Amino acid sequence: MYAAERQQEILRLARESGRVDVLSLSEEFQVTAETVRRDLKALDRAGLVRRVHGGAIPAGRLDFEPDLAERDTVAADEKDRIARAALAELPADGSVIVDAGTTAARFAGAFPLESGLTVVTHALPVAARLADHPGIALHLVGGRVRHRTRAAVDAWALRAYGEIRADVAFIATNGFSVDGGLTTPDLAEAAVKRAAVAAARRVVLLADSAKFGREQFARFGDLADVDLLITDTGLGEEDARAVERRGPEVVRA
Repeated sequence: MYAAERQQEILRLARESGRVDVLSLSEEFQVTAETVRRDLKALDRAGLVRRVHGGAIPAGRLDFEPDLAERDTVAADEKDRIARAALAELPADGSVIVDAGTTAARFAGAFPLESGLTVVTHALPVAARLADHPGIALHLVGGRVRHRTRAAVDAWALRAYGEIRADVAFIATNGFSVDGGLTTPDLAEAAVKRAAVAAARRVVLLADSAKFGREQFARFGDLADVDLLITDTGLGEEDARAVERRGPEVVRA
């Protein structure tokens, strides 16, 4: 395969999956990692991809936000494993915040029937999964609902989170990186996530490994703000150690 053909295929893969990584491409095309990096550099210079830690994303994707239904089908198995692992972090009693996001919604749907917690959320999909739970005291934070995420944002939501102190906040993100911290495409959503982090004594980040190295438009925190990252085994040991050096413990489900 000529370099131009390989680069065209790399671009197709990036557009289909939203991200490509150097090691997977090296195995896919049976070339060295350095060759893949040169291909990504050429595509980056052409304005077709943006290079990120360990790989690349399609150009224009830094502030692109797929619809909720589309995102729910991505890395479904990994999200299920993360959700199940996160159940171990639920306190025996007390209060938790559950953020908006497809992984967070799967987590909420897995709450055991014996749970007797106070749950605060600004996410309609999370609330829908917990509304009929017999032991949960559910508090739904209000505000303007964003269509793409079904999450409440703006002043009402910020004010509500400013008035509580929960035991644990389970936070989702569109991207996380060692240097870039925690990011999401929308400024209003970032503000609510920041408020939710500040409203809890302990912060657990739920994020599949494909989000590592991604940097979106709106930053809402540092890795140092997180006590525990629950991700999947796609995050390599070296990257996990790099994350832990910034503060949080890492669990790879």
